[in-house]
Formats: sequence, structure tokens, C-alpha cells
Amino acid sequence: MAEFLHYFPQALSFTNLLTLILGVIGGLVLGATPGLSPTMAVALLVPFTFHMDPATGLILLGAVYTATVAGGAISAILINIPGAPANIATLLDGHPMALQGKSQTALYYCFISSLVGGLFGMVVMILFTPPLAKIALKFGPSEMFWIAIFGISVMAGLSSGSILKGLLGGMFGLLISTIGYSPLLGSPRFVYHDVLTGGVAIVPALIGLFAIPQVFALVESLGSKLERPNFEPEKGILFKTIAENLKMVKSLSIGSIVGSIIGIIPGAGGQVAGLIAYDQAKKFSKNPESFGTGNPEGVAAAESANNAMVGPSLIPLLTLSIPGSPTAAVLLGGLLIHGLFPGPDLFITNASITYTFIASLVLAQVAMCVFGIILSRYSYMVMSVPNLFMIAAVTILAVYGTYSVQNSFDDVIVMFSLGTLMYIGRKFGFSPAPVVLGIILGPIAEDNFLKGKLIADTDVGVFSYFFTGSMNLIIILLCVGSIGYSIYGEIRAYRKAKEAAF
Repeated sequence: MAEFLHYFPQALSFTNLLTLILGVIGGLVLGATPGLSPTMAVALLVPFTFHMDPATGLILLGAVYTATVAGGAISAILINIPGAPANIATLLDGHPMALQGKSQTALYYCFISSLVGGLFGMVVMILFTPPLAKIALKFGPSEMFWIAIFGISVMAGLSSGSILKGLLGGMFGLLISTIGYSPLLGSPRFVYHDVLTGGVAIVPALIGLFAIPQVFALVESLGSKLERPNFEPEKGILFKTIAENLKMVKSLSIGSIVGSIIGIIPGAGGQVAGLIAYDQAKKFSKNPESFGTGNPEGVAAAESANNAMVGPSLIPLLTLSIPGSPTAAVLLGGLLIHGLFPGPDLFITNASITYTFIASLVLAQVAMCVFGIILSRYSYMVMSVPNLFMIAAVTILAVYGTYSVQNSFDDVIVMFSLGTLMYIGRKFGFSPAPVVLGIILGPIAEDNFLKGKLIADTDVGVFSYFFTGSMNLIIILLCVGSIGYSIYGEIRAYRKAKEAAF
């Protein structure tokens, strides 16, 4: 902490502060663009930092990372399309709030919650880096497998009103994740066309499942009335919203804690943090049935979680050279091009650069909240766009965002195919969130199970490897508890509905 306070003023120099502000504003814009994920945004900027001062270059990358995670909530709330996978959970209650004429309020909740979660994550990073790095090291294939299973258990609660539909959607996502070549045997699976050779990437799936059904709905609205967010500028609500937001202690605490824990686990990512936090906030809520209908607690939990993940995701990176998220992996490249090699020595030999970078991340959280609130006041510009122009804009962004990931037109075909299926599925009450979660967690579960099985076959056996050990047992109990509570919640909701009918 002493070193952090010592080098904090360096982050406030004119050059560093200007770089941080520009990075935050650019990150918010990039984050609000569907398909331009934090990973992609940081990757695009890494080459530009080569000729910068190392500290300034890292400040730019960190600011963009922080702001892009929060910025993705703008499109999630306003047009029901998450800017990045980390914002999937945000739209579940954020967009219904927008449909109720509370677009500005929802965005305020988003950025304030992001600030709370982000600052909590930074405190965790600053105070607990060494012990948390040791915890991260203990997560082997078996623990990562059960973490993925725990995430899968969340599927049941992501489709409001039906556990069965949530599970079916999640299973469909898991099936999609198996398309392509087996990571162990190298044999093709469900490759019925050359388009599917490389499997289904997350960005095409994300855009297809969320954006394309929205485009089809807008096309339908050309001949009929479609419910769209009605933006009514609200004056004098900022301080009221801040007060109400900070009263959501339970949701903010759940989001911040879950986000920090998920952040230190290599490979998990903000999308897992947001969805798990949303599910847990729903389970601990006195009115779980209100989630998915515009409950601000859902927005608070999701956004505090995905931003709380930012700081802790850098802990294994800076101390052990193990990135805690895909974006952290790109940041590793930013460190290496400046001759900075992660490890314990980084905090000694390059203390000035390291602690200035960490200090800038704290400032970036504050700047993200301030500029996010300012930008949210102009969201009426998005609301006032005619449907015909919105169709063209969303379609262009969807195609561009999908194609730019791998420069592959095959991804565009996959995107439109999944979007069409999801459009049909929404007619029957299926939600895209469980499907996306299945696609994300499928490879994590499969890869770690296969790795664990190889280790187990040469050691203690599969059963002992996966079902013994304190960490494994804790996560297994969480999985059982999550599924059990989802079933209990469904039974309770059914009983309430039955009582209301009489």
C-alpha cells in the first residue's frame, strides 16, 4: 500500500492523465459497439503503445480495458445487444428498464455500480495480490472443470419463468460448443459444412443470438408497432439515483465479491462473473420473480461483477505471468513489448511503472463513471433513430463486428444462422443468455475434464481426482446448492401463481 501511495502522483501527470481520459472515452465508445470486445479493443491499441513511455502505454491499455467493459452496457440497455460478452447479464433487466422509459436511470445504475465494483476489485488487487496469486495457482483442471459446471448450473435461472427452457437453451449452447475438431483427438465433430470447420467463435455467436433477432423484430415493426425504449430526459435524478444505487448493498456486495473471485481464476472472464453474480443476486432477493422485468438490482449485480473482475484478473498476470482473462492475456503482450516481464521482480525492479499503472486503473474507474454518466444523457440520440435506419445500422455493425474477428465470411454465415434460430426460439419463450453461457463454458469444461482425466489416469483415478480435495468439494456443494435453489424458486413461484389464481 505504501508503494502504491508513493507512486500515485505519477499517474496524475498531465501526459498520463490526458492519455487516461482519452482512453476512457474511446473505450466507452468502443464498448458500446457490438462485436468490439475489450480484448479486441486492447489488441488493436497494443502496437500504438510501442513508441510510448512504458507507463503511459500501459495506462492507455488499462483505461481502454476498464471503460470498454462498462461501455458494453450502453448498447445492452438501449438496443438489447450486449457490446461484449461481459454485458450479457446486464441486458436481462437493463433493457426492460429502458422499455419502461427509464433508459437514463438504467445507465446511471450501470456506471455507478461499475464504479463500486471496479473500486472494490482494485482494493482487492492492491491489498491481497500475494495471497490471491497463491490461491489462483491451486486451481488445476479439476477445479476449473467444476467452476465451469457451477457456471452451467446458473443456466436454470437465466430464462425467466421456466427452468426447463433455461436448461434446454444451455444444453443447446453446450452442443454448439462441441462443433469443430476435438481438442484431444483432433477428429471432426458435427462438421457438416466447411463453414463449421473452425467451430463457433464466441463473438459471432454473441452477435447472432442477440443482434439478429432484434433486427428481425425491427423489420416486423415496419408494418406494426414494436415496443421500443421511449427516452424521456429526467432532470435532477443523478443524486437520487446514486443514493438508491448505493442502498442496494446486497446486490453490489454479491457482484463485487463474485467478480473479484472469478477475476483471479485464469480463463473465466467477465461474462461468467456477470452471469453468476446475477443468478446469485436473484437467489438472495426477496422478490426473485421481479428479475428479468426491469429490476435495478439485476443491473447493479451484473455491472459491479464484470468491473470488479478487472483488477483481480491482473493479479495472476502481474505476479505469475498467468492471465486471468482474455484481455489480460493481450495486456501481457503490452508488458512484453516494453521489456517488462511479469513476476515478483516486476514490483521491485520496475516498481515505478507497475504502481503507476495500478494507480491509473483506480483513476480509470472514476473517469469511466463520470464520462459514462455524461454520455448517458445523450442516449436520446439512439432512441430517436427511426426503425429503418436502426435496422441498417445494427446489421452493418453486426456484420462488421463478426467479420473483423477473424476476417472470415464463414463467421458471418454462422452469425446469421444462429440469429435465425434464436429468433424462432424467442417466439417460444427461449432466452439467448443460457445459450451463450453454454457456448462459453462448454470448451472450458471439456478441455479441463480431458486434461484432468489424463492426469487422473496416471495417478489416483478419475473419481478421486475430481471428487476429492477441499476446493473441489466446496465448488461441488455450490453447484448442488445452485441447482437446488433454482428448483425451490420454481416451486415457490408456481405456488404463488396458484394462490393468486384463487
